[in-house]
Order: sequence, then C-alpha cells, then structure tokens
Amino acid sequence: MRHQKTIILILFIFIQSLAVSAKDYKASFFNIKSDGLTMNTRSIQFAIDYINKKGGGRLIFYVGRYLTGSIHLKSNVTLQLEEGAVLLGSTNPFDYDRIGNTALIHARDLENVGITGKGMIDGQGRALANNSIQYANAGLIEDILKYDRTRESIRPMVIYFYGCKNVNIKEIILQNSACWLQTYERCKELVIDSITVNNVAFWNSDGIDVVDCDNVIITNNNINAADDGICLKSHNEKFYCNNILIENNIVRTSANGIKLGTAGKGGFKNIKIINNTVYNTYRSAIALQSVDGGFLEDIVVDGLKSTNTGNVIFLRLGERLAGKKSTLKRILIKNVVADVPLGKADTGYDYEGPIEDMPRNISPIIIAGLPGQYIEDVTFSNFDISYPGGGSKFMAFVALDKLDNIPEVPAGYPEFSMFKEVPAWGIYVRHAKNINFSNINLKAEKKDYRLPIVMDDVHNALLKKMKFEQIEQKKLLYTYKSTNVSVN
Repeated sequence: MRHQKTIILILFIFIQSLAVSAKDYKASFFNIKSDGLTMNTRSIQFAIDYINKKGGGRLIFYVGRYLTGSIHLKSNVTLQLEEGAVLLGSTNPFDYDRIGNTALIHARDLENVGITGKGMIDGQGRALANNSIQYANAGLIEDILKYDRTRESIRPMVIYFYGCKNVNIKEIILQNSACWLQTYERCKELVIDSITVNNVAFWNSDGIDVVDCDNVIITNNNINAADDGICLKSHNEKFYCNNILIENNIVRTSANGIKLGTAGKGGFKNIKIINNTVYNTYRSAIALQSVDGGFLEDIVVDGLKSTNTGNVIFLRLGERLAGKKSTLKRILIKNVVADVPLGKADTGYDYEGPIEDMPRNISPIIIAGLPGQYIEDVTFSNFDISYPGGGSKFMAFVALDKLDNIPEVPAGYPEFSMFKEVPAWGIYVRHAKNINFSNINLKAEKKDYRLPIVMDDVHNALLKKMKFEQIEQKKLLYTYKSTNVSVN
C-alpha cells in the first residue's frame, strides 16, 4: 500500500509540474463562441493544433456554453474548463468522428493530455441518441435497432482515449452521454480525480470504463450512472489491467457499482479498491468476474460501505468463449458494512435495472465457479451485513439435497441474478477452494426460509467467528459435495 501511495504522489507532482510550465490560451483568442448556438468544432480544433505546435499548454474556457462536434486532442494540450463553462456536444450524430469508437473528445497515442477544471462537459445524450434512432428509421444510419435503440458504437461517448500516457482528468463535471461516458483503453499513468459524473441520459451509460490500462488512479469521484459505475475491462488477450487504485469514490448505478470483467480476454492484476461507498445500486456493489479466458488475481477490497444495494459481493468464474478457461484467485475482501433491500434498489430512477432480472429473494454474497474450474484463495473478514428477510417461501430454493438443479450457465452474461434463486440468504459458495471467512456478522430482520450459508463443491474452507441472527433458525451452514470445511 505504501508503494502505491508513492506512485500516486509521483504522478500528481509530475502532472502539476506540467501545468506550471505550460502556457495558457483563452478560448476567445481563437474566436471560439460561448453563445451555445455557434458550432465551434473547427475553431476548437484549430486552437488545439496551434497550442500543440507552440509546445503545449492549456486551452481555457471561461463562463459560457460552447457547442461542438468531435475534437481531437494533441500531445501536451489540456482542456481547462473554468467554473461556469460548459462544453456542449452536438445533438447531430453526423457531427461525430469514429476512430475505434465514436466520441466527442478523442485522444489517440498521445502524451501529457488532460481535461481539468470545475466546468462541465454535457454530451446532450438523450437528444443525440433519439436523433440517431430517428435517422436509423429514415435509412440514413444502418442499424437493426435492437431493443428499439441504435447500437453502442453509433451512439457517441463523451471521452475516448486510446494508447495515451500521462493523462489527467480532474475536477470536471461530466454528464449526459449517449452511451458509455468515458473510456480509457491501453493508457498508462492515468489519473481520474475529484470528478462528478451524472450519466443517466440513456441506456448503456457507464460512469468510468478502463480497458487494459497500467498504473491508474481513480480517486475521490462522485458517480451517478444508469449502467456500471466504475468498470474495468480487458479487450485483448495480450493486454491486461494492472496496478490500479480505486479509492474514496461514491457510486450509484442501476447496474453494478465497481466491476471487473464484463470483458476479460486478458485479465486483471494488482487492483486495490479502498474505502468506497455504493448506494441505491440495482446489482452488485463489487463484482469480480473472469469469464472470457483471462485471469483475475491479486485483488484487495478494503473498506466498503454498501447501502440499499441488491448484492454486496459477486465473484464469478465463467466460460463465455468456447474452450477459453478463465482463472480467479487470490482475493482479499475486508471491512465491509452493507445492507440489502428486499425489492429494487433503484426504483424511481430514469433508467432502472430490468425487472425480469430481479431475483425474488436476495443473496448478499455469491461466489460461483464452475465444475472443475475453481475460484481459489479467497479471504473475507470483518463483514457486517443486514438483510431484510421476509422472502417468499414459494420462490425460495430450499431443496438442499437438490443443489445440482441450480443452473451453471457457464456462457451466461455474468450478473448475480443469473442463477435466479439460490439457497442461502447470506453467503452462497459453489465450486471454490481455499476459502476463509472470519468475523462475519449476518442479520436477517424477518423470517427467511433459507439457511445463512450454503457451500456446494467447496474444498478447504475455514469459517471463524461467524455470527448470525435469523428468526426460527439455529443452523449456520449446509455443505454439499464439499471437503475439509471447518467452523471455529
């Protein structure tokens, strides 16, 4: 941990030194208009190119509304939006360039770039997405309109950085993307600090996506997203996410709070998730998933407050690509305080999680490997979890001698609800080895028809200082096809 803090300090000092030495240029110097009506794409791009040729600096936007289509950053250039400045994305899909992905702000294979300041970037995503649907219906855009919306690659995100080094995203307000808000792919030395995200304008609206990046700091951010809040991905089997710190963030989503591995072709290693808060979130507060042939290992979660969230911890090993085996091991999760609701945690938000995926009875912790492919070396300690209980006995899975009936779904999209009903209201572990739980407090407020803990095909497990409260239930644990499971 001390080593990672040193990396943070070095990165901040380096970025600040760049800011001190760089020259500032006012947007008005380049005749960039702040009336919210003039299309400034060419003027802003000219300014970026000019500053780059002059050795670098900051392009500063003061109070006003600046309308633009796609712009492309250059090395040693930072966009600085002062408080009251709003960079507005065009609502016309044809004003956006596609280079790998469609985005408002592109950066590709650059060094020393950033977006800073207390201003705002507004993607105007709802109008932009609806216009893309209108143009698709008119035949101007080719799309099958699955789920009555255009595909993700057509709907522009706000930020797409690829292959960049020394990236600083700080204090800015980012909102209303038509799709994923900001994606950083194969970047190194990336800092995302103290930003505000309000990305609930349309479907597929993630807060932060980090893909196959190295040395990343994501700290002190406040995120409200319709889709996953902070999502780490791996798109290429030759690359992986490495040495990433996710600390002191507040996250609310209608999907998962902090997630590793919707896409996991390469992998994830050396990830620290420290002192974060997740609230009013439909799916999992923390989801660690290795399902596409890659690896997920050496992960630390230390300090999590999860309030009104459908599932607290979900660990999943899958096989979505035929013949591609994945691994998930060496996971430490500690110091967790959580409560889960009986109903939908995101009721009332514009884009709620799908009701058809809603399990009838919630399970706060699920660890699910595959037959012959075990999740390994997992340690949980210092948990305090409150569950409302009161689940429906008609829906609850209580046939403990028939655990084989719970579907494996190795190729299924990984979500904690993928198994529908599971047999434990507290902790359900399946296909795992070397699992340790210590100092775990579980409380069911009302009567539940399931046991606190069920282990299926689990080998070498230790449960120490386990406490639970459950009306009319005195038994803590049921094991099935398991060996060397001890309770102390």
